[in-house]
Amino acid sequence: MTGWLTIVGLGPGPEEWLTPQARRDLAEATDLVGYFPYVDRVPPGPQVRHASDNRVELDRARFALDLAAQGRKVAVVSGGDPGVFAMAAAVFEALDDPDAPPAWRTLDLRVDPGVSAMQAAAARAGAPLGHDFCAISLSDNLKPWDVVLKRLRLAAEADFVIALYNPISRARPWQLGAAFDALRAIRSPDTPVVLGRAVGREDEVMTITSLGAVQAEQADMKTLVIIGASHTRLVPRPNGQPWVYTPRHYRG
Repeated sequence: MTGWLTIVGLGPGPEEWLTPQARRDLAEATDLVGYFPYVDRVPPGPQVRHASDNRVELDRARFALDLAAQGRKVAVVSGGDPGVFAMAAAVFEALDDPDAPPAWRTLDLRVDPGVSAMQAAAARAGAPLGHDFCAISLSDNLKPWDVVLKRLRLAAEADFVIALYNPISRARPWQLGAAFDALRAIRSPDTPVVLGRAVGREDEVMTITSLGAVQAEQADMKTLVIIGASHTRLVPRPNGQPWVYTPRHYRG
C-alpha cells in the first residue's frame, strides 16, 4: 500500500462548508490525526482516530508523517483553513528538520484548503475584507508579546483591516484589552469592529460595534475579531445591525 498524507481544512463548523475534496480525502483516509475537537467533528467511519491535546503540533505532525511513511493514508485535520495558524505549517516544519527521515519527503503530501474563520466572520458581517487586510494571532505561545504589539501597531499605521485570531483565553485574559488599547492610540474610536463568535454553529453570535466601545469581555477563544480600516463603512439595516464593508477603492 502506498501511503499519503493530506492536511484537511474542516472549515469553521458547518458540514456544508466542507469542500468536496476534503470530504473525499476524509472518506479515503485510513487514519485521522488531530486535536481532539477537530477529530470529533469528522463523522464516524472506519478510520483509526489519533486525537491529541493542544500545543503538541510538531509531535502530531511527526506522528502523522511516520504513519504515512508506513503506508497509511493519513488525514491531518484542522479547523478553518489548515494553512492559517494551523497544522499545515507544523507538518512542513517537521519536514524541514535536518534530522527528519528522508522517506518523509518522498510522500504524496497535499493540503486541502478550507473556509477560514476570518472568511466566515467577514461573510456574515458583509465584506469587511474588501480591501487590503492582514491576520494576526494574539497568542504569545510561539512568539513574544512585544512582537505581537509591534505588528498590531504597524498594521494599524499602514491602515490595514486587521483580523485577530486567538484573541483571549483563560491563560491570556488581558491581551485583547491591551491590543484594543494599542489600536485606540492610532485608530479613530469610530472604527468598525466585528466580533464573530462560533460562526456557522448553533451558538453563533455576531456583534458589530466600534473600537471606542468594544470591550475585551465581549470575546472568547471562539471569537474572530475584525478591526476595520479608516475607510471601512457601515450600511444600516432595518434590524438594527448594519452591514460592514471596506470599499475596494482607497481614500485614506
